[in-house]
Amino acid sequence: MAGGRGLVEGRPEQVTDALCYHGEGPVWSPTWGGLRWVDLLAGDVLTLRADGAVERMHVGDVAAFLRPRAGGGWVVATERGLALAGEPDGIPKPWIDLWDDPAVRMNDGGVDAEGRLWCGTMGYDRVPGTARLYRVDAHGHVTVVVPDATISNGIELSPDHRLAYYDDTPTGRTDVFDVLDGELTNRRPFVTHDAGHPDGLTVDSAGNAWVALNGAGRIRCFSPAAALLAEVELPVRLTTACTFGGDDLRDLYVTTSRENLDDPEPQAGAVFRVRVGVPGLPVRAFAG
Repeated sequence: MAGGRGLVEGRPEQVTDALCYHGEGPVWSPTWGGLRWVDLLAGDVLTLRADGAVERMHVGDVAAFLRPRAGGGWVVATERGLALAGEPDGIPKPWIDLWDDPAVRMNDGGVDAEGRLWCGTMGYDRVPGTARLYRVDAHGHVTVVVPDATISNGIELSPDHRLAYYDDTPTGRTDVFDVLDGELTNRRPFVTHDAGHPDGLTVDSAGNAWVALNGAGRIRCFSPAAALLAEVELPVRLTTACTFGGDDLRDLYVTTSRENLDDPEPQAGAVFRVRVGVPGLPVRAFAG
């Protein structure tokens, strides 16, 4: 299935060169002029300009994910902490560290309906149970909201903010939480995947969850009732994450990786884009 019920319009096009070793965490924000993403293990943040040029900024040993800030500027997750910039193109400065164990790094994250950051982690050796999903508020107060994870990956809210979808990659599932008074409750399986490894995810304005299946070279779209609605096939195996962008939020951008590939793929590490029939949701900004 290359599309599905008008949700996917055409085939994905490559919009950047194969610039990244491990591309991840795409985010579209008008505040910085469009698309940003990370080359995670290089510690770099990349920005796609309107003319197709890509600018690269080094922020540390790791650049895991980023979001705009409500008051301007942006936040980026570094190896074990967070750094803040005051302007859209400003250089981020260290803000807080969340832990001091060098065996664990930041991985993926998001922002909840109250503007608090979700910060997911993973161990470099992927030891089961050593990862966490933290929540960080505007004042830097840190709370563990999911303990005993292994590779804490995509997390995103439904349009009404009542559900949160979440990937702990080695489980092979996308799970869903109820969100009650801002807390994640009643975790349960949403979809058990039969291909690849669930990585980053995003949610569109109709409440459908789009999940990157790393190793399978595809993005799959599931309805709120967990029905498979559409599939986007990519020409590379390591699809890592996806987000909606463009002026109408109907461009689905997909980041890819060439991390540890035995057989080189010329397009691995590029960003791809495909038009979809349902727009995404505007990015939520960090309140800090």
